[in-house]
Amino acid sequence: MPPAFSPQTLRFLTHLAGSYQHWKGEALVAGQATLSPEALGAALFEMPEPLVAHGVEADPIFCFGNRAALTLWEMRWEDFTRLPSRMSAPPASATQQDRNRLMAEALTKGFVDDYAGLRVSATGRLFEIRDTVLWNVVDGQGRRLGQAAAVRG
Repeated sequence: MPPAFSPQTLRFLTHLAGSYQHWKGEALVAGQATLSPEALGAALFEMPEPLVAHGVEADPIFCFGNRAALTLWEMRWEDFTRLPSRMSAPPASATQQDRNRLMAEALTKGFVDDYAGLRVSATGRLFEIRDTVLWNVVDGQGRRLGQAAAVRG
């Protein structure tokens, strides 16, 4: 059972899925155009691949992590959605620089495909994400609302 998503989170998730389709030319979940916001939120939460998103704060905070992402990062929803996204990568300067370069590239191009990088769970376990798509989440007027990432490998 997914968390009870707020109306604001459901709007964000609708933009997240629509932005993926805009940048990649394919749906993130099957039939997403016909799903209610609640059904779309549930489908995104239950995707088998980890899916995360953060907002546009000066130090962006995760606003979404699906069940697979919460398992991978070994966190509860309440803790994950308070975590600055930069804290998902180890503090080593090379790893953070690589992450920052990826975020900047996605800001410029709209999305980055096939990214790989080192991440750290809440317990300190290091793991690699591969074949990851990072994209800008935008609204209908093209205003940037955040960024999202789907880990495919």
